[in-house]
Amino acid sequence: MNVKVPDIGDASEVEVIEVSVAVGDTVEEGDTLIVLESDKASMEIPAPSSGTIQQVLIKEGDQVNEGVDIVVMTASGASEAPAPEPAPVPAPVAEAPVAAPAASTAEVARVPDIGEASDVEVIEIAVAVGDSVEEGDTLIVLESDKASMEIPSPVAGVVQSLAVSEGAKVGEGDEIAVISGAASVAAAPAAPAEAPAAPAPTTPAPVAAAASSEIQVSVPDIGEATDVEVIEVSVSAGDSVSEGDTLIVLESDKASMEIPAPADGVIGAIQVKEGDKVSEGTAIAMLTAAGAAAPAAAPAPAPAAPVSAPAVQAAAPSATAPARAPTAGPTSDAVAVHAGPAVRALARDLGVDLARVTATGPRSRVLKEDVQNFVKQALANPSSVTTTAVSGSGIPAVKLPDFAKFGPISRQKMSKLQRVTADNMTKSWLNVPAVTQFDEVDITELEAFRKAKKAAAEKAGVKLTPLPFLIKAVATVLRELPQFNVALDMDAGEIVQKDYVHVGMAVDTPAGLMVPVIRDADKKSIYDLARETIELAGKARDRKLTAADMTGGCFTISSLGSIGGTQFTPIVNNPEVAILGVSKAGMQPVWDGQGFEPRLMMPISLSYDHRAVNGADGARFTTRMAQLLGDIRELLL
Repeated sequence: MNVKVPDIGDASEVEVIEVSVAVGDTVEEGDTLIVLESDKASMEIPAPSSGTIQQVLIKEGDQVNEGVDIVVMTASGASEAPAPEPAPVPAPVAEAPVAAPAASTAEVARVPDIGEASDVEVIEIAVAVGDSVEEGDTLIVLESDKASMEIPSPVAGVVQSLAVSEGAKVGEGDEIAVISGAASVAAAPAAPAEAPAAPAPTTPAPVAAAASSEIQVSVPDIGEATDVEVIEVSVSAGDSVSEGDTLIVLESDKASMEIPAPADGVIGAIQVKEGDKVSEGTAIAMLTAAGAAAPAAAPAPAPAAPVSAPAVQAAAPSATAPARAPTAGPTSDAVAVHAGPAVRALARDLGVDLARVTATGPRSRVLKEDVQNFVKQALANPSSVTTTAVSGSGIPAVKLPDFAKFGPISRQKMSKLQRVTADNMTKSWLNVPAVTQFDEVDITELEAFRKAKKAAAEKAGVKLTPLPFLIKAVATVLRELPQFNVALDMDAGEIVQKDYVHVGMAVDTPAGLMVPVIRDADKKSIYDLARETIELAGKARDRKLTAADMTGGCFTISSLGSIGGTQFTPIVNNPEVAILGVSKAGMQPVWDGQGFEPRLMMPISLSYDHRAVNGADGARFTTRMAQLLGDIRELLL
């Protein structure tokens, strides 16, 4: 039969980077035939069935599309049916314990809640048909424009089939794989025992009771966040906890969150420690539910121990094998580097030349761990790696002096939020050619109106500040000047035009700068915006913002008006293309053609990405803001 390139999404003219078989090779169903790599993802094309390769129809470097012939193979037709005749023992083992329980315990693994993301790309298939997986093991890796996320297995078992391929686009609820429950395997050793028929039912009873009393506590849905740091473990093995008690505290670059106990009970094994990185589905601890009775029959579990112990021991090497430390450091010059989009994005962020990284993945693929280990080696041995590999854009790192020579000092570890803010500011400063446009806005009439409506607003349960008026004006201008409501996809050479208006507002908190986002700001009233700004600012200061509260912004407002200052140059919040800075308003004499009048003037600073926005458009933006805030009746038109 002819094996063809299957559905590979929107990709066309995809390069064959590896041919994994040769004429005469025997392959099993699911074995890789070829590896393709597009500008977005790499994908392995598997054999649709077992058989022998008769002819290879493509070579490395060819460009292929869906439906192109790959190989000609003869399907394996060998049957094992006559085997049961000489030995009747294998028949019940093969048919009763395996076939029936596998069918009854099969579970469909689906894409869980992944926030607002839809049509997210599958960048890696971490399992193959026939693989044994534990609950929480990674099945696939997804990558959106905001984050990459690992989708864990909901149960332990064996992968029966896969419903997705690398490069496919998926959303919440889409089928990933069918997994047969591992519990069916444990029943097999009970079949050969013929004489002691009575003890057989007693063996499963204590096992089932023990399983039902112990709960595996995992990280729940935490939005789009992945690889979130554990900053505190609040319990120890043997502690008694009540439902809702905090088990661990996580901190992402946007928020900190406490993970509660799902039920009353006693903590068994703790499966994480401070500093670990976790994602949704990662195991936290074992919890023995309160009031659970331990099984009384001691002899019965004994036969089960030899069955389960080898399984654990066998699984251990496979689980730890991929974690081997790669030898980081410069490699010989390579013509091509094989790495997925997530790895390439990480390398770009860190300023690493992938050609210098030693690959440890399958078929010499560069993994995220390889890039991270390369950077660690570069930081530990600056002389062995050029500074341009880690500092970005050829900028040498700053070597600090020994400050203790000059007087007493103390050191305090930066929080995750502070580190991420520093990294993001540096990336924006290095990557965005920003221009700042300054102007002054006459808000005399606006302030008079706001103060006149203050009492009415308080009766409606609203605190009326200048910020809601600023957000409303910005939302109006974003609709009128859509070139400010875009993102630049430099890899694809495209401008992403957004047809929604979500405005972020910078909030100063004790933990650092946070930017919650007000969605559909153009569709909300001044009172609605006032309520939401107060609510989000409070959540930011209490560190209760969720990932959904912090993502999806089109434009940011940074207001220092309550503190002071005349003007400043805010840094564009990449991938947005503009940010408005607002300074403290003050009375100034303004010439009206006949004389000077005292007017309340508010300085504004518009920083914008000059790749997306021209200078004339920047002037139009600030001028239109002055018109809208100078006469708020304009907001009604």
